[in-house]
Amino acid sequence: MVMELENGDGAVSPSASPTSGMASLLPLNSVSQQPYVSELLSFTLDRLHKEPELLRVDAERIQRQMQEVAVGNYRAFIAAADALVAIKEEVSSIDKHLESLITEIPNLTSGCTEFIESAEKILEERKMNQTLLGNHSTLLDLLEIPQLMDTCVRNGNYDEALDLEAYVCKVSTMHPNLPVIQALAAEVRQTTQSLLSQLLQKLRSNSQLPECLRIIGYLRRIGVFNEFEMRLQFLRCRETWLTGILEDLDQRNAYEYLKGMISCHRMHLFDVVNQYRAIFADDTSGSEENYDGGLLFSWAMHQITSHLKTLKVMLPKITEGGSLSNILDQSMYCAMGLGWVGLDFRGLLPSLFEEAVLNLFSKNMNTAVENFQLVLDSHRWVPLPAVGFSATIIGEESQEDVTPPSCLMEHPPLAVFINGVSAAMNELRPCAPVSLKNVLAQELIKGLQAVCDSLLRYNATRMLRENESGLFLSLCRAFIEVAFPHCATCFGRCYPGGAALIMDAKHLYDGIGRLLTISSVKEAPKPVSNGEEKTTSENSDLPQPVVENGVEPAVDETENANADRDGEEQNSPTLQNDEKLGEAS
Repeated sequence: MVMELENGDGAVSPSASPTSGMASLLPLNSVSQQPYVSELLSFTLDRLHKEPELLRVDAERIQRQMQEVAVGNYRAFIAAADALVAIKEEVSSIDKHLESLITEIPNLTSGCTEFIESAEKILEERKMNQTLLGNHSTLLDLLEIPQLMDTCVRNGNYDEALDLEAYVCKVSTMHPNLPVIQALAAEVRQTTQSLLSQLLQKLRSNSQLPECLRIIGYLRRIGVFNEFEMRLQFLRCRETWLTGILEDLDQRNAYEYLKGMISCHRMHLFDVVNQYRAIFADDTSGSEENYDGGLLFSWAMHQITSHLKTLKVMLPKITEGGSLSNILDQSMYCAMGLGWVGLDFRGLLPSLFEEAVLNLFSKNMNTAVENFQLVLDSHRWVPLPAVGFSATIIGEESQEDVTPPSCLMEHPPLAVFINGVSAAMNELRPCAPVSLKNVLAQELIKGLQAVCDSLLRYNATRMLRENESGLFLSLCRAFIEVAFPHCATCFGRCYPGGAALIMDAKHLYDGIGRLLTISSVKEAPKPVSNGEEKTTSENSDLPQPVVENGVEPAVDETENANADRDGEEQNSPTLQNDEKLGEAS
């Protein structure tokens, strides 16, 4: 160890000059050597010559001391060296760990950041949960609003339901980004639609004015319709209600259906117009037509038009004059009542009922003519016993009554025709329009003309025996002398002066008159004092066989008697005396 120190870099070589040694050991420019330099400057020259030797001696002494110290403490130096090596190794290891630590620091930073963020979220959620717990009852009430509103709607508590709907709309406006609030608003809108349907359904029922006012108020609070749409919805719903009432009526009975329809329009149409004017009166300026574009006017005209169309369709189905008269009276009363709200349509009714009366009378006259033709075609010409009353009684009754003459019972075809004419007059009497006087007279004349034509055609196409020809001519004479005047009298009871219109058409039986004239020339006329003697003479004449084609048919008296009984049983009509035209006027 001493050798190492002696040969070390720090040892002073003996061959080195003192000056170079001093220069290397004592750098004069060092701040720490400035005191020594100051001391050198104070030495004498001799002292300066001796200074290098002194310095060398001191250096050697110091070197020896250092060697001694090194030899005495070599273990400490060895330990220090070992420690230095270990420290170098540890420092290298620490350097490596520091590098890996530096590498992991970004991951640690990001992890810490994520932890901070997650911790903040957890704190926010915790705060929200605490807030939710603190407002649990309020939130529960808010979430139960749709169910509560639905319950209010079902129970008819519309004010409370609309209050809830307004509150939810306000909350939805304040919190447009909250999904829960928007879902709540959507459920409330669905319930509002159910409320709207119920309100409109109430308008489609028999609701009085106070109820209609409340319903319109609710609709205005909902705000679904503007003012014009609300008016339109009101009229549509009320029309649906009226239509439902009419649909419940039985259309198979035209009379009952028209009675129900007229009564419905008389009461309910009047109510609907008044309700409309009362509900929307505060919004009008002058008149409804100027404000709503004539909506009420158009709707009312639609209802009246529909009413008149129904009358036009159903009136021809009524086959009784009394029923027709009742429908006319009710229609006039209905139109007069609706006149209070400006819907008087009485001026439109006459044409409808005139057409119905004309059709009914024409139908009855055609039926009378058809029945006359059928009975005439199937009639067996046998004498019938005289039926009637004394001339005095008949004369007295004829002054006040127009009962069909009983002598017509001797002529079944004429009796059937007069019964048909009497039925037609009875149906005309309760509802006889003055404007149809001439038209109906022409229809009656047309029926009489058809009877005349049938008689002339029957005479031209049938081969009658002598006694049958006499009975046929007696029927023709009864038609001219009894049936024709009786028809004119009946028509005169329905229309003052109507008998003259019928009697002026005497020319229509000119053909029958010529037939009677020709027959009277061929045969000597039998004196007949009255209808009773005439019938007796006809019954006293026994039917004589007629020679046809040179062959005389054999006629058995027994067969003739049986034929007479059969003819009396089959061809004895019953006059319709239940309804008498004498009750007219």
